[in-house]
Amino acid sequence: MPPKSSLAMVQTGPRKIERMDLPVPDITDYTALLRIEACGICGSDYEQYEGVLNMPMPVVPGHEPLGVIEAIGDEAAKRWKVDVGDRVCVETMLSCRFCGPCLGGSYHLCEDRRIYSYIPIDEGPGLWGGYSEYMFLDANSIVHKIDKDLPAEIAVMFNPLGAGFRWAVEIPNTKPGDTVVIMGPGQRGLSSVVATKQAGAKTVIVTGLEADRPKMQIAKEFGADYAIDVQNENAKEKVREYTKGKGADVVVDVSSYATEPVVDALSFVKPGGTIVLAGVKGYKPVPGFISDVIVMKEITIKGAIGVTSSGYTSAIELLEKRVIPFEKMHTHDFDLTDAELAIKTLAREIDGEESVHSCLIPGLK
Repeated sequence: MPPKSSLAMVQTGPRKIERMDLPVPDITDYTALLRIEACGICGSDYEQYEGVLNMPMPVVPGHEPLGVIEAIGDEAAKRWKVDVGDRVCVETMLSCRFCGPCLGGSYHLCEDRRIYSYIPIDEGPGLWGGYSEYMFLDANSIVHKIDKDLPAEIAVMFNPLGAGFRWAVEIPNTKPGDTVVIMGPGQRGLSSVVATKQAGAKTVIVTGLEADRPKMQIAKEFGADYAIDVQNENAKEKVREYTKGKGADVVVDVSSYATEPVVDALSFVKPGGTIVLAGVKGYKPVPGFISDVIVMKEITIKGAIGVTSSGYTSAIELLEKRVIPFEKMHTHDFDLTDAELAIKTLAREIDGEESVHSCLIPGLK
């Protein structure tokens, strides 16, 4: 039987996360309860923590949950093809299934789209996000089964790796033989390296800061052909050199906050190439952005928000094959109660600590 309450880490204000015991809701025929094994930490968690996303509070953060079905309604079991005891990855978005975008196959652009980790706890049943021991699964959830034998800290990479497949392969239609520049060697940048190499990209170039050198070394171990330190090297000249003057077929910006990469992407991409913007910048304007470059080079620029089922499926299939040493990307496990420390570590606010991929694990202590 599920417990009566669940320990959850609740964001009650900007840079303020509190430990709470929240009631575990009853499930219906169409819903379920998930026992969290791990929840990944990503850059948008920091933005939520900072309060720049203007989201309601109090809220249980965490949009990368991996766990085991603890209880499930009969109709939900039939719909999702899972049962009690199955290990699943949970998609972060909830869509209505009936609006124009949903019916058109773009459920991630639902007119009534919601994200689990942004739903306030005072909106029943309360246990919405992954920073908790248990999580409520809404009737409109999408879940994916994953091998129980994978270590939790590796299996929970389904989300960043799914982003790599969607943002760096699906959206720009990366093809065998393409040259790809990936701007930002964080977990989603590294995942993009893996995804583009799986898609057959011939040349993959990663850019980052001097402080990112350990991450760029991992990028090379994951298959990147070149890594550019933009603080100590002339990135434009290096990209020109590595592409023999042609420019990249695809440029993917997964860097956060900094706006300079948006401008740099215009020079990195070849005429007729594609730029994907996936790293959010805190709604800051982009100084030096010259739109005429887009016109003259006939560049396609696409935005990327979230991951859809095809990206998650590709990610899970690759994780289950165990052919990529993803453990090289994983740097930290944190107990659930150390959620604030996990976020600060990722944001480089903890001296001497460098986080690439990390996750919260309930009961780790």
